[in-house]
Amino acid sequence: MSTLADLFVSLDATEIAAGFQFTEGPVWHPDGFLLFSDIPAAIIYRFEPDRQPQPWRRNSGNSNGLTFDRQGRLLACEHGNRRVSRTEADGAVVTLADRYEGKRLNSPNDIVVRSDGAVYFTDPPYGIEPEQQEQPCNGLYLLTADGELRRLVDDFGRPNGLALAPDEHTLYVDDSPRRIIRAFDVMPDGGLCNDRLFADLSSPDQGSPDGMKVDAEGRIYCTGPGGLWVYAVDGALVGIVRLPQQPANLAFGGHDLRTLYITARTGLYSLTTRTPGLPVFW
Repeated sequence: MSTLADLFVSLDATEIAAGFQFTEGPVWHPDGFLLFSDIPAAIIYRFEPDRQPQPWRRNSGNSNGLTFDRQGRLLACEHGNRRVSRTEADGAVVTLADRYEGKRLNSPNDIVVRSDGAVYFTDPPYGIEPEQQEQPCNGLYLLTADGELRRLVDDFGRPNGLALAPDEHTLYVDDSPRRIIRAFDVMPDGGLCNDRLFADLSSPDQGSPDGMKVDAEGRIYCTGPGGLWVYAVDGALVGIVRLPQQPANLAFGGHDLRTLYITARTGLYSLTTRTPGLPVFW
């Protein structure tokens, strides 16, 4: 099995930028820039290599997880507005989902898009007070390409990060308070089956599983207790990369998708990998 040294050029993360409040949700655009959220500041920043990050969208609704759809439009999980939004080409921000069965969502957290346009997102209550919760559970949702919103799983403690395997036949979802990653088979209609435990991130270190990404060979990279946890496709733990701050989320980027950008509390960091990540869209 591969070791961390086989997967990373160096295990020492480079600090790119600092001074934020709480960074999250990085996503790389093939035009050569990274977007990421500063949740409490309600700002989405744009970062280009060798330049300082600049505000890209203010009043972001306390956005958390970000991704792009297949047309290159930004999708954002907004804690403050309790919705999934899309930024149109002209800059207009529209709501894709904010209610299920007439009740407000909790606070959408992280998001991934399938190649057919279907959108999966998690909905824990991190962005709301207990008395504000209208949904009876903390669910995993599917927004189909034709706009139908379906709740797929309702038995999470607090679902958080999620990622699709390269062939899109498996969806990984972590559950922060239970410190586990679950795996599901993805059916052609976007539904899920064969729910199973993929990994247990129990640890004496502080932190919980949060953001997840997958590389081109199917390995899973998950921020978790004490650092970045890397798993082989069969669920074997490759190792844990320790970082200067507790990481929250990550994204592969750079021209060859071998730069792993990591949002960690007040900073933005990077590691160089030997295997590229999966493009969000191309």
